[in-house]
Amino acid sequence: MNKQRFAFNEDKSKIRASQGHSIHVDLQLKEKVPPQYLYHGTGKKAVASILQSGLQKRTRQHVHLSIDIPTAFSIGKRHGMPKVFIVAAQQMQQDGFTFYLSENNVWLTANVPVQYIKLLDE
Repeated sequence: MNKQRFAFNEDKSKIRASQGHSIHVDLQLKEKVPPQYLYHGTGKKAVASILQSGLQKRTRQHVHLSIDIPTAFSIGKRHGMPKVFIVAAQQMQQDGFTFYLSENNVWLTANVPVQYIKLLDE
C-alpha cells in the first residue's frame, strides 16, 4: 500500500512530508470541515489509555484520523490486535477544534478529548 507520506512541489525539485511526524514541518495545511465521523485505528493495548485521556499527538504534530473504518482497522493492525475508535469530528469542529486534510487524505487535528470518542463495538 502506497501511503503517500511525502509530496513533491510542482516541478518535483523538492519533497516534503504530507502529514508531518516527530519534527515540525510546515505542511501548508488549510483548515477543512470534517465529515460527521472520523476513525482512529490503534492496538488493543492503547485502548484503556485512550479511554482515559483521549487521543493525544504525543511526539507527532497532529493526531491522525481516517475517513473510514477499514482504513482505521488496517492501521490498528500495525499495533497488534486492532481496535477502532469513532471520533465525533463534526461536533468537535462545531465546538471550536480545527481539522486539516493532508494531501494523502489523512485527517489531522491537535488532539481528541475523551468526550468525542467511542470504541467501535466488536
